[in-house]
Amino acid sequence: MLFITFGVTCIILGSIGIVTPVLPTTPFLLLAAWLFTRSSPKMHRILLENRVFGKYLSDYFNNKPIPVKQKVISIFFVWLCLGLTFYFADLQRWIIGFLIFIGISVSIHITMLGKYKKFKK
Repeated sequence: MLFITFGVTCIILGSIGIVTPVLPTTPFLLLAAWLFTRSSPKMHRILLENRVFGKYLSDYFNNKPIPVKQKVISIFFVWLCLGLTFYFADLQRWIIGFLIFIGISVSIHITMLGKYKKFKK
């Protein structure tokens, strides 16, 4: 029951992460999938068949390349949200630096998605 609760919490946080640049979507969804794998095959199947997250997770697990257009749009929205945050929020310099670091890290991650083959043991 605890894994299911944490899994649902991760889905909620991942959903919020879709519209906020600071909260990452992918790690929360991957954690939710892992938690459901160990606690509820039914919840795991529901997550993987979900119309919003299902294809995204399937492509991620299978290391399928993301179309360049989708990468550009994703990176654009990361920086748009960060820019709006910088403009409307009165932030200290270290917070701005931290957010820029997050923006760069997320942009690199998005750029690299699907570029490398998984190693088979």
